Amino acid sequence: MPQLFLNQKSCETTADPERVNRAMTELAKAIIAVAKEDRQGTELVMRESLKALHLARGHHVSRWAGTPSAKGGLWAFLLKMQTKWPHQKVFPEGETFSDVAHTHEGEPAPELGFAHLMEGVGISLLLENRWDAERLTLVQEQLVDDEDIGTVITEVELRHVASREHVEAHRPWIREQAEASLRGDLSAIRTGAELWEQCAELFPHLLFLPRVETQLRELKQYWVHPVRKRLAEMDRAVLLWDAATEPDGPQWGSLVTPEHSTRKRDYCDFSDFDGETRSFDTHLRFTPDEGRVHFRFVKATRKVHVAHIGRKLGI
Repeated sequence: MPQLFLNQKSCETTADPERVNRAMTELAKAIIAVAKEDRQGTELVMRESLKALHLARGHHVSRWAGTPSAKGGLWAFLLKMQTKWPHQKVFPEGETFSDVAHTHEGEPAPELGFAHLMEGVGISLLLENRWDAERLTLVQEQLVDDEDIGTVITEVELRHVASREHVEAHRPWIREQAEASLRGDLSAIRTGAELWEQCAELFPHLLFLPRVETQLRELKQYWVHPVRKRLAEMDRAVLLWDAATEPDGPQWGSLVTPEHSTRKRDYCDFSDFDGETRSFDTHLRFTPDEGRVHFRFVKATRKVHVAHIGRKLGI
């Protein structure tokens, strides 16, 4: 289900008109190559309408649309695609991504950042060598609600396409996503609401306290993938758990630690399914910074009771 986010930075150069038209023809053919693998799921996401697009300084898209290549069907195909603009059209309801920013080679790259956050693909006009890559590295700066941290800076990698050659590198992934969507697999889940609706079926060894439903339904888009990954790891860990050889409990697949004593006392008590208040201080991280899953494992029933999925408790 590839969402293709047009990298506006690649449309801000000055180049020979013929070169611009060739680059746009190649990009259009690359988009078609993606759509052939997943026509129903492919979306072209742009800052503005396709008809208003400038491909380079002083070069409106209409100049390309009048070329023989474009008239041969490329322009009509792009117009028929499910083009979404502005970008907010594909964001989860209520999400603005105002707390996170991305740069590429020191320059702001919001469209590429949106592609990363939405688990999509960045697409660019190949008018500069830096866009001749099937993957791009971005610097992500995210504000967090923790006065001891403030801003978390990390490098993230993004799938990228500027030519049909780049599409070939991603073809297996595109096919996998399309097939997963048809099957309704975990990898096709893209929103917290979808994740919650399938929790019982996907994670039979995990039980979620009532408060967690709201947390999952309102989960930030860019947290959906790391959360579903951690939940899948936890469920599989319980499935594989051998009480005789692992008396302390399952091997969770990621770092699991208890909360500090003061924080445990202040934040980690929740009413369990039987109405008893218990400590859920054991937690794992689904992001390097503030993303937390608080839970307790009940050996007698081989079930994990999950009490919290979201930001670090108390912030």
